[in-house]
Amino acid sequence: MAGPQSFSDQHPMSRQRKALSLISGGLDSMLATRVIMDQGIHVEGVNFFTGFCVEGHTHAIRKKDRDKPKRNNALWVAETLGIKLHIVDVIDEYKDVVINPKHGYGANMNPCLDCKCFMVRKAHEWIREHDFDFIITGEVVGQRPMSQRRDTMPVVARESGANDLLLRPLCARNLPETLPEREGWVDREKLFDFSGRGRKPQIALARRFGIEDFAQPSGGCCFLTDEAYSHKLADLWTARGERRYELDDIMLLKVGRHLRPRPNFKLIIGREEGENNFLEGYRKQFTHIRTLSHPGPLVLIDGEPGADDITLAARIAARFSKGRDAEQVEVEITPKAGEARRENVPPLPSGEMPAAWYL
Repeated sequence: MAGPQSFSDQHPMSRQRKALSLISGGLDSMLATRVIMDQGIHVEGVNFFTGFCVEGHTHAIRKKDRDKPKRNNALWVAETLGIKLHIVDVIDEYKDVVINPKHGYGANMNPCLDCKCFMVRKAHEWIREHDFDFIITGEVVGQRPMSQRRDTMPVVARESGANDLLLRPLCARNLPETLPEREGWVDREKLFDFSGRGRKPQIALARRFGIEDFAQPSGGCCFLTDEAYSHKLADLWTARGERRYELDDIMLLKVGRHLRPRPNFKLIIGREEGENNFLEGYRKQFTHIRTLSHPGPLVLIDGEPGADDITLAARIAARFSKGRDAEQVEVEITPKAGEARRENVPPLPSGEMPAAWYL
């Protein structure tokens, strides 16, 4: 007697179903994608670039991070799984999510629930434009305090417009059936019921799939979850008197030591050669200072400094140079629009640099 037929065997004229997977570069989205691929679904990935992504940027700049993998984990996951990855620039559209989150922020400046609604909404738009059938994510019930709670997961499905076209393979059996399950495109019994913050079930599933190398989940994949970064972004908005940013703003917040000696200006000080090289690309946009008599960092001045502020900035630059213990340090000050000039300044004593300056 012949065995049971698959869905495609029973309906030979039906087309292969297609799913779009939100690929963050982490283990969960990798596993969710593989689970659906193993059910004969054609899967392609999408990664939405907001400008706040952690991976690859500072690792490529700073010498202390040189041993960390210099890779875009989303691209790496797609290559490992053998699927096509679409990287979509949403920098401008995403600004409203960061500036005006309907559901508020998490512990820092992370608008996690609004972010997930936005990402799934963009994915829903994409599948409608490209004739795909449904969306998958690597979400797990209870793993994140804002966007992955049992009561907020339906909010994401509803507000994104995806509704029951959104399938979460790793925790699907903890949730109501979605359309792909009801229609038999995927077998619900081959999906999972993971829950909570623990990673053991995911690690075990990865081993079952023969996946040994994957990005570690600690720290998240977004700078907005980082307390120090969030503080610097809030300071930027306070100094400007309004909530706005451009890509250069959020990139510069990732690099260097940021000090605000006075409300009308702040300093961005390179901490090592790689950061100095990166900041070189911005020197024409800012008044900047170099130390000439002693090796030291490139210092950018952001804001509207007066003459006294420039002198203070020069003394701080001297303090962070190799001439910090010298009586005088020669510096070169180049206005944003003007000719460079040289001065000799005494380095500012460390005792005159209160902790409140450091952002």
